[in-house]
Amino acid sequence: MTSLEKTTLGMGCFWCAEAIYQQLAGISKVTSGFSGGQVKHPTYDQVCSGETGHAEVIQIEFDPEIITYETILSVFWQLHDPTLLNRQDYDVGSEYRSIILYHSEEQKITAYQSKKQAQHMYEDPISTEIVAFVEFYPADSHHQNFYQNNSDFPYCRSIIDPKIEKLKKMKENLNKRT
Repeated sequence: MTSLEKTTLGMGCFWCAEAIYQQLAGISKVTSGFSGGQVKHPTYDQVCSGETGHAEVIQIEFDPEIITYETILSVFWQLHDPTLLNRQDYDVGSEYRSIILYHSEEQKITAYQSKKQAQHMYEDPISTEIVAFVEFYPADSHHQNFYQNNSDFPYCRSIIDPKIEKLKKMKENLNKRT
């Protein structure tokens, strides 16, 4: 039996990212939270102030025999705009920045290679940070599984649903690569 691996990604609002990755085979757990900053055990309000240094992120536990880290990153590059600095969709601030927090030297190398390959998809330079993972702080329970529990919420219908539809169109190609 393969042991699960972890990765931590920020691609704007963690509700969006969580909903996307929960759709993929090989993903055993997705937790919304905060990482990349200096304040220990931040609250949502503290992170939203932009003064903690943290980004809204998801921590993913995955089976690398079912889904590769490369595939996880391919989804990351295609389902948000990594050229936008400190914003995604209607969410603006450093807490919504594009960020990859790698958990190993292998993930670091793969993330940088993936970023270089993804650049051809965009005219503007990719602004995604790639940094070492230090600590993850889960968000409050009402932020977990937000899309699953609130799919009729206007934000979910207008922002998350189109990303889920794009992912569905991508899945056939993803399955060929994994």
